[in-house]
Amino acid sequence: MAEGEGTRAIIAALSANLGIGVTKFAAWALTGASSMLAEAIHSVVDSGNQILLLVGKRKALKAADDTHPFGYSRNRYYYAFLVAIMLFSLGGLFSLFEAWEKWHDPEPIESWAWVPLVVLLIAMAMEGMSLRTAVREANESRGDLGWFAYIRRSRSPEIPVILLEDSAALVGLVFAFFGISMTLITGDGIWDAVGTALIGLLLVTNAIILARETKSLLMGESATQEDLGRIRAAFADSALTDIIHLRTMHLGPDDLMVAAKVGVRPGTTIEVLARDVDDAERRIREAVPVARLIFIEPDLRHVLTEPAPDKENTP
Repeated sequence: MAEGEGTRAIIAALSANLGIGVTKFAAWALTGASSMLAEAIHSVVDSGNQILLLVGKRKALKAADDTHPFGYSRNRYYYAFLVAIMLFSLGGLFSLFEAWEKWHDPEPIESWAWVPLVVLLIAMAMEGMSLRTAVREANESRGDLGWFAYIRRSRSPEIPVILLEDSAALVGLVFAFFGISMTLITGDGIWDAVGTALIGLLLVTNAIILARETKSLLMGESATQEDLGRIRAAFADSALTDIIHLRTMHLGPDDLMVAAKVGVRPGTTIEVLARDVDDAERRIREAVPVARLIFIEPDLRHVLTEPAPDKENTP
C-alpha cells in the first residue's frame, strides 16, 4: 500500500460534506426540521473526521527519533480512532438528543416545505459521487475480498473509514427524507423526530464498528495472510528455510515489522550466516515492500524448546 492511498477518497468526501453541510444548515434554518439539523451536524462531523485523517497521514510521515525509534506510522491509527469518538459523541449522541427534544415538542413543517427534500436529493447525489470515489480506490487493493472482509482485514484505516462514513451518510439521508416526507404528509412532527432518532442510532452503530476496527489496529495486527505467505516463500527461497517461529506486526499501514527465529546447521560460520541473513532480508523486502523492520534470530533447531506458536503467524 502506498502512503498516498486513500487521499483522493478523503478529499472527495471532504469536498462533498463541506458543500452539503452549508445547504443542510440553510434548510434547517428555513424549516426548523430536526432531521435537517441532525444531518447538518452529521456533515460537519464527517468534515472534521476527514481533516483528522489527513492530519494523521501527515504526522505519520515524521521520521523516527530517539523517543520513537520505530517511527510515527501509528498516528494514522490514532487519528482514525478519534474519528470514531467524534462520530459517537458529536454525531450520534447529539442526534439522539435532538430527537428526544423533538419527540416531546413535535412541530409540523409549515414554511419552505419543499426545501429539505430538494436539499436531501442533491446531498444523495453528492454523497453517491464521494462513495464512488472511495469504492474505486478500494478496488485497487481489495482484490477478491468482499466489502465486509475488506474492511475487517485492511491495515490502512482511511479508505475503510470513508467507505463506512459515506455509506452511513447515504442511509442517513434516506432516514431524513423519510422523516420529513412523513411529517409533510401527516402534519405530525413526530415523524421528524423518528427520522432524527434513526440517524442518531446509525451514527452510534457506525462509530462502534469503527472503534472496534481501529482498536485492533492500534493494538498491533499481524501481516495479512497474503503477505505472510510471501514472507514464508521468501525464506523458502533463501538458505534459511527452517523457520522455528514467525511474528509480524503492522506499526502502520506501510510499516511492517517481521521477527523470525530460524534454525541453522551446526558448524555454520559467522560469515556464511551473515550472508544468508542478508539474503533472506533482501528477498523479504522484495516480496513485501512494507516490511521495513526485519529481525532474524538464528539458533540451533535441536536445542530449542519453543512454546506453541500462534496459528496466524505459524508457517
